[in-house]
Amino acid sequence: MPREAPRQYPLELPHASRFGTEDYLIGPANAAAHALVTGWPAWPDRLLLLIGEEGAGKSHLAEIWRSQTGATAAADARDAIALFLERPGRAVLLDDADRAGADEDALFHLLNTARERGGDLLLTARSAPSPAWPSLPDLASRLRALPVARLEPPDEAMVKAVLVKMLDDRQLRVDSDVVEFIAKRSDRSLGAIRRVVAELDRESLARGRGVGRGLAADVLARSLTEED
Repeated sequence: MPREAPRQYPLELPHASRFGTEDYLIGPANAAAHALVTGWPAWPDRLLLLIGEEGAGKSHLAEIWRSQTGATAAADARDAIALFLERPGRAVLLDDADRAGADEDALFHLLNTARERGGDLLLTARSAPSPAWPSLPDLASRLRALPVARLEPPDEAMVKAVLVKMLDDRQLRVDSDVVEFIAKRSDRSLGAIRRVVAELDRESLARGRGVGRGLAADVLARSLTEED
């Protein structure tokens, strides 16, 4: 009986995604949001809320806007306030405004400061204001009044295109029939696709072979078991 090849244990090296304008894939799910965000300075307001689920491409689209406008990325709401106070009229990006532990009082004051100082502000969040977020009623009211760019869940064609891009980013060469196999069986969210691709990369290195249908099936089965 042939012995199974020993597993390697790959190092968890950081992986950098490409956030260039040419790397952003546009489809029905994100075309309207992309047009609105990159349509600056012709926004309906000088403040804009960009919404999308985990992994939907908010940070990528926000980075495109930052490059387009010369905006400064703020570490948190208090940092963003300081940026507006330092130089009125500037453009500021605050990614993940609804992150766990975010200072809601500071975010409320940030919205006021941006308006008072005549600045442009792009906020990103996973969801629109809801009973779960934010807990501060005045902040919820201010956020609901903002124009919204919304990234919708992707269709199958977009899932496949993003899957190919993420595999290419990691220099994983995968046959088209295997890509089709993965796309049809993965959760249709870009966050889930990102996690599957990362696991395919790790498993491919651990087994010392390329990503075929068998390896993909094992990874997908494991991801479904973990979700259950």
